[in-house]
Amino acid sequence: MSRPTLRARNQQRARDEIVAAAYDLFTERDYADVTVADIADRAEVGRTTFFRYFGDKQEVVFAGEEEWLDNVARRHRELRLDHPPSLPEALALLRDTTEAVCAWATRDTARYVLRERLIAENPELDDRMARKHRRLVEMMGENLRQQGASAETAALAPQLALACYKAGHEIAAGDPDTLWPSVAAAFDQLGVV
Repeated sequence: MSRPTLRARNQQRARDEIVAAAYDLFTERDYADVTVADIADRAEVGRTTFFRYFGDKQEVVFAGEEEWLDNVARRHRELRLDHPPSLPEALALLRDTTEAVCAWATRDTARYVLRERLIAENPELDDRMARKHRRLVEMMGENLRQQGASAETAALAPQLALACYKAGHEIAAGDPDTLWPSVAAAFDQLGVV
């Protein structure tokens, strides 16, 4: 694998600085009280630079998820089974994907805790999270269909995986250390190992 270009590294550095600045500000004051101008100021970039990387401050809260979801989709497309997956096989595949989602979400525990609080306190962020969940379910269903899964399996397996995630998420109550164990326990209740 080749090393990213200087330009790519600089772009990533700018994105990272914007995200760090935003999270610092979200820690200091209410989400609603933080403006794009505040974030750009703290990151020491112009508003134009901010908008080059993010459409709005909501996107900063969910920074990196689009790229990560694209990687999940690519991994699913590359997965080749020698037969169409049954519902239990599809759920086992999605359990692995859900574990990766939990690991990615909790890789920075302090940021995870703050992000969870922001989402809980701000309906527009909660709505955006729900839309991201729908997109993930659609993506998983499409990937299963491409692998030859029946329409029923392709529709049901992602919904069940999301239900396990949501149940575990509720049980974990914002604790990053118990998110995956709680989600795994929900899959266990379905007999998915």
